[in-house]
Amino acid sequence: MTRATSVALHDEAVKIDCGGERLWGVLTRPAHDDDALDVAMLVVVGGPQYRVGSHRQFVRLARAAASHGVPCLRFDYRGMGDSEGDLRSFEQVGDDVQAALDALARLVPRARRLVVWGLCDAAAAAMMFATADPRVAGLVLANPWARSDATLAATRVKHYYGARLLQREFWAKLLGGRFDWRGSWRSLRDNLGHALRRPAAANRGVAASFQSRMAAGLRAFTGRTLLLISEKDLTALEFLQYTSASPEWRGLLQRPGVQRADVASADHTFSSRPWAERVEAVTCQWLQELAADRPSISEDT
Repeated sequence: MTRATSVALHDEAVKIDCGGERLWGVLTRPAHDDDALDVAMLVVVGGPQYRVGSHRQFVRLARAAASHGVPCLRFDYRGMGDSEGDLRSFEQVGDDVQAALDALARLVPRARRLVVWGLCDAAAAAMMFATADPRVAGLVLANPWARSDATLAATRVKHYYGARLLQREFWAKLLGGRFDWRGSWRSLRDNLGHALRRPAAANRGVAASFQSRMAAGLRAFTGRTLLLISEKDLTALEFLQYTSASPEWRGLLQRPGVQRADVASADHTFSSRPWAERVEAVTCQWLQELAADRPSISEDT
């Protein structure tokens, strides 16, 4: 059972030093310290976007967390939003994440445990860069990014083409002579070819490097993990496809400290209000269970 959401909130601008450059963020917390738990959350933003998030999803998430007693900091990487510096990829934000964790710990000294929440490539960054910090006791990974030619192709073959056959628009085009069967056949053939390639061959180079670092980070992590999966998101489905086929991920998502919550019919950014509210409710319940050292999420959240 989550606590009532009538707690008064306070937003404050936060300046974070990162290698001599300034990052900017917003810390949302209960207006009264007595309303705060001993857990604080950092929202790591996937790119390219800034701390507000698509359809203000990170503003809503931060306020939901704070209303349940968990102070929440959302910030911009260097080169994004209001922050200084050059734009960088999610594989290059380790210093930014560490600087934000340091700032959160300093601003909320009563928080004994920190949680990192990330969507898409921010979830990948959280696994790579946050798990070695002993203050981090939890990860919330929403639709993690694990892109490779082979897994993207396999996901398209498994989830896209079959669904296409059930769409009225597809049959209307086919029967009306407006269907580009040659182009569709080439696309299917190419995707099948990529899907049948060996993962080791398909993922050499940068992709294999970041996927391996994600797995290594999660394997070394001793805290709790909440995996949020959108039912209709190809990025999420690709992550599940990749982790089920990769030897280095074997068993990682089935460990006792890992919980999974699926959001029915949801897209990548949980763009409808019911989907966003589901994510907020599950996250807040999980945070409160972490604070109370309780083990699991109820099925009817």
